Amino acid sequence: MMSRGVRTGVSSRPQGLTVLPPPPPVDYGVFMQGLVQAIQTQVHTQAALQAQVYAITQIIKPSRVIAFQVLLLRTRPGPYNVA
Repeated sequence: MMSRGVRTGVSSRPQGLTVLPPPPPVDYGVFMQGLVQAIQTQVHTQAALQAQVYAITQIIKPSRVIAFQVLLLRTRPGPYNVA
């Protein structure tokens, strides 16, 4: 029987695992500027695409507009897919 306080030489950390150093500090001002720029780019792109869809729907026949919109929804990623 071992007495208390005696170490057997077994590490409490599993062998083969390394401890990573802490991540470098983050400049949140630069991070937020990049995030705002990304959102503005997305809004601009979405507005341009909506303008294109509107222009196309003004050219084609109204009966085909619905089919075109359904086609767009089917090709759109995410929960908007139409079966």
